[in-house]
Amino acid sequence: MKQTRRSFTRTFAIGSALALAGWSQNPAPAEAQEVITWRLQAHLPTGSGSWNDSVVALSTRVAERSNGRLKISVHPADSLMASSEIFPAVARGVIEMGYSSPAYFQDQVPTGGLAFSIPGAFQSVWEATYFWKHLGFEALIREEAQAKGVHYFTDKLYPTELVLKEVPASLADLSKMRIRSAGALQRYLAGVGAAPVFAPGSEIYLALTTGVVDGAHWGAAQEANSLSLYEAAKFHMRPALGIGGVEAFIINEKAMAALPEDLRDILSQTLEENFWARTVEYQHQEEKMLRELAQSQGVTVAQLPQDVQDKMREAGKAFRAEEAARSPNAAEAVRRLEDFLAGMGR
Repeated sequence: MKQTRRSFTRTFAIGSALALAGWSQNPAPAEAQEVITWRLQAHLPTGSGSWNDSVVALSTRVAERSNGRLKISVHPADSLMASSEIFPAVARGVIEMGYSSPAYFQDQVPTGGLAFSIPGAFQSVWEATYFWKHLGFEALIREEAQAKGVHYFTDKLYPTELVLKEVPASLADLSKMRIRSAGALQRYLAGVGAAPVFAPGSEIYLALTTGVVDGAHWGAAQEANSLSLYEAAKFHMRPALGIGGVEAFIINEKAMAALPEDLRDILSQTLEENFWARTVEYQHQEEKMLRELAQSQGVTVAQLPQDVQDKMREAGKAFRAEEAARSPNAAEAVRRLEDFLAGMGR
């Protein structure tokens, strides 16, 4: 694991240095060339941490590195269209770019169910990163997306973790809990033995405070805190339900092809750098946030009981088998994943 971390850091440092070296040579004066403006809609509101740290930050970096020649105008959730319409709009060229969750477009990109989260598999983010980049999982997603006329770039990898009012002492206790969930994780939690209940993000806080649910998941600590969930539920549970690329940047293929070659390179390289930087940054922000929550709101990081963890692994295998049936690429992704897990002794 130490060697893997050194390799991870060295790859990021070398890639960033080479990219920055390329951008610093012979910058084109903005006044001498056409300024191209794209529109991007996100599925997140402006209050989300990833709105500023991912969406706005990427737009700012691209404008700086292109000397103002490529400007990405960013729009929050529901400002131009419903979140479920972002992928179709990008595919049709209604907007050039989107920031969305693969959970919204799994019908168009079947491997997206695994991209959103792979429950019961990874024990740490570095494992997911290795699978995404070194074992070619992201390439399988990109192949399906490109068949729809869309380029796909994972924003970052991070865990989805439960926030509960009480710590279950056993699997039997968990089975009595109503837990707000959504997407593929709703099916996974049912397989673990909990009682998942769907509620949109805007309704989770009310559901927790009124006792409609006993817990919820909304990303990890930063996203859960953005909805004030810890006011009602003081236990942040580990291990994670799953680790995945919950959000991705998507780009219309024709719009990308129409860019001058140097702008295509700047955009692609910035998105690749963003993945490595945000994945590492997010983990640091998570640990910092949990320490702050412990001091300010009395939040405790707790472990799910062993019989629950055993059931999570069992349910994860069943989940992956179901996802493998969605497409040839999904089947190949699951095959590679199972080989990786076997090599890790799991």
